[in-house]
Amino acid sequence: MSTAIVTGQPVPGSSLENDLRSLGFDVRAATDASEAESLLAAVPADRRVALVDARFVGHLHALRLGLTDPRFPLAAVPGAVTAQPAARQALTRALARETSADGGTAHGGAPARAKSSVGGVDSVADRMVTALDADGSAVHRPELGSLVAAVPEDPQARNEVRQAVAAVDDEAIRLKSAVKSRDGFFTTFFISPYSRYIARWCARRGLTPNQVTTASLLTALIAAGCAATGTRAGFVAAGVLLIASFVLDCTDGQLARYALKYSTLGAWLDATFDRAKEYAYYAGLALGAARGGDDVWALALGAMILQTCRHVVDFSFNEANHDATANTSPTAALSDKLDSVGWTVWLRRMIVLPIGERWAMIAVLTAFTTPRITFYVLLAGCAFAATYTTAGRVLRSVTRRAVGVPPGVKHWGSTDRAAQALADLADNGPLASYVSRVTRGLLGGPLLVALGGTAVLAVSLFSGLTWAPVAGAVVYAVASGRALYSPLKGALDWLIPPLFRAAEYGTVLVLASKAGVNGALPAAFGLVAAVAYHHYDTVYRIRGNAGAPPAWLVRAIGGQEGRTVLVTVLAAVLTASQFKVALTVLAVVVALVVLIESIRFWVSAGAPAVHDEGEPA
Repeated sequence: MSTAIVTGQPVPGSSLENDLRSLGFDVRAATDASEAESLLAAVPADRRVALVDARFVGHLHALRLGLTDPRFPLAAVPGAVTAQPAARQALTRALARETSADGGTAHGGAPARAKSSVGGVDSVADRMVTALDADGSAVHRPELGSLVAAVPEDPQARNEVRQAVAAVDDEAIRLKSAVKSRDGFFTTFFISPYSRYIARWCARRGLTPNQVTTASLLTALIAAGCAATGTRAGFVAAGVLLIASFVLDCTDGQLARYALKYSTLGAWLDATFDRAKEYAYYAGLALGAARGGDDVWALALGAMILQTCRHVVDFSFNEANHDATANTSPTAALSDKLDSVGWTVWLRRMIVLPIGERWAMIAVLTAFTTPRITFYVLLAGCAFAATYTTAGRVLRSVTRRAVGVPPGVKHWGSTDRAAQALADLADNGPLASYVSRVTRGLLGGPLLVALGGTAVLAVSLFSGLTWAPVAGAVVYAVASGRALYSPLKGALDWLIPPLFRAAEYGTVLVLASKAGVNGALPAAFGLVAAVAYHHYDTVYRIRGNAGAPPAWLVRAIGGQEGRTVLVTVLAAVLTASQFKVALTVLAVVVALVVLIESIRFWVSAGAPAVHDEGEPA
């Protein structure tokens, strides 16, 4: 249980202690900073602690936001500050300096940095926040909006603050804030208006976001099973269940925000299950089509490849610009101008086919058309969206200029951290690393080298010679090593990871299609799915500032260039039936290795809690 230390003289009629207990705090009272220091020292080191001024008046949800969010080691609202175990030492030091400076009294010392809603009042908690800021500690201050959090200085001010509290329905605000601030059109207008109430229903019955996430996955898998029946009734049921799965997918995040139940395991589940659900549904559609005599496995695999490459474009571009120098560009200025016009915002969000629009389209097409038509429309829509978003990002990159740099002077603000993130996303293995070491001195821009190697690979894949793809893959592996010889700090170097994804996945698709044997494409689908999971796992580790997966894992599964060479060699030396078996075995091995390591990492205590507040494409 967490511990809240209420400082100062109790205020008659105050509900503060009951509010803190309802939030899961064990409440203790301290008359001044010196007594608060003693009580703080007595709290077990593995507990969250909070210092709260006894005069605090505010909404319960303001306290909840300020004192219970598990994502931040230190957090504060006016009149209250909290520290998780990892930040306890910083709070203890600040409080010790406070008591030594003013002799343990509740007043004096540095002037309060935080101010109440009605006037500025000195407070032990607020002085701790000032001291933590001076120490360079990062103190999270949640956006309260119209919520009230204050330390009134006299009875009149207290009455005014209480009236302000009564005038605002904090439950309505809490329910509204459970919804993402930026979502797609379909999600905003067709799902969130009622899914937020499902989230509240779940919270009041003690359900966790992880349970809702799991329910969403199971619903999607049942939908895929219905699609696999190949019957019209099965397709209709699949479409309905896919929408139900998406409603639950929205609900789990809204429940996490509503109840502030963020967790490491939940982050991992939320980050991976969306892709697992969508790609399992593709497989279900392909199986259903096969029952009707239509082979659409190539289309299913193509859709998965296109969707994954779209995500890698998003991730790579965002990582390249994550900590880059502030910049301006005509493209960015035009985008901002368009965002100022209401209808263009929704139009631009819709045409990129985010998950809500995409799943709604897939559900409707599944129910009323055929799997083949569903995949044709999906591929066309995603191809258009990919072209639109990638073109816009390319224009932003080539026209960007750092703030303060004179016009006409080219400047790219990408940092070492961003360059390393792109190198990790590239997923180069031991073969490319060896090439990079032994070919020192050769010149060539990273992106041009990568494009050249990929072009050779693409030409060789469609040639009639059995060993041509092997030769092309070798050239591609050499180019991969050369591309990462220098730090990826060029304006367009963020294109290298998605280019590598397209090359590797495309090689598997083409060779499995050319095998011409029943089962080769499903095996290829499984292999690409296993490798794609590894790449998504890499993304979310980087976004959580946990670094890339361990080097031994990348070596064990060969790296992207090693797998590409291996698949081309297998296609050259084996018969079509043997190649199908080899793809199946390779898919199983890769899946087992990456899943075991991923589960070990994400359920460990040191894994980061990553929560995506935007809607991925």
